[in-house]
Amino acid sequence: MSPNSAIIAPSILSADFAKLGEEVKAVLDAGADWIHFDVMDNHYVPNLTVGPLVCEAIRPHAIKNGKPAMIDVHLMIEPVDRIVPDFAKAGANLISFHPEASAHV
Repeated sequence: MSPNSAIIAPSILSADFAKLGEEVKAVLDAGADWIHFDVMDNHYVPNLTVGPLVCEAIRPHAIKNGKPAMIDVHLMIEPVDRIVPDFAKAGANLISFHPEASAHV
């Protein structure tokens, strides 16, 4: 991938959660580069989604060309500081968050 290439990172929110591992594998096989997680807590934003256990559960299915695919996590939660290490341990490669959701940024 060249430095100016677009990265395709579909969100798991559009997946069938009953078949999440299969769907992650299918989108990577179809050409997706990364897997994207939108994590919402029904506090910082008005929706509720998934946590680090789901990230950990899909990690074995997130394989592209025989190597672990990137898992990109977007945290829309408050406070954010406590959960970042949990997602890192669960297998997230990239973790982004809103600075105002942290007491330390």
